[in-house]
Amino acid sequence: MAVMTDMPAATALRAPPVPAAAGSDKDVEKLRFIEEMTSDVDAVQERVLAEILARNARTEYLARCGLAGATGRDAFRARVPVVTYEDLQPDIQRIANGDRSPILSAHPISEFLTSSGTSAGERKLMPTIKEELDRRQLLYSLLMPVMNQ
Repeated sequence: MAVMTDMPAATALRAPPVPAAAGSDKDVEKLRFIEEMTSDVDAVQERVLAEILARNARTEYLARCGLAGATGRDAFRARVPVVTYEDLQPDIQRIANGDRSPILSAHPISEFLTSSGTSAGERKLMPTIKEELDRRQLLYSLLMPVMNQ
């Protein structure tokens, strides 16, 4: 699978501002956000992919793939191969060793998550960016409004 650690939260995955009101009002706003994001999933996915590719156009990984700044779904499918963790491990190891150049992401790596299992006796490192933490917090905040329905 093509792995990108830099998914934009700015346009596609940022919840609308929620006024400081009763919990049910907040739930309504979050449910509206979920509805908006899921009413035309294909368009949202295409926009998110274009944002990811545009932000990361100058990364070493996408340069090696020959994407040359293209942001469309067809170009991505044609040029970015399905890969394994082992294919990316040398790049991930460079990042873990302190290389700050834009290897897999144009944004600085803020932390490494580790897999719960092991591969050949070692956990897998997953570089992430601050935006990813923000996105996870947003997704967790959407759980309760759904469960409260």
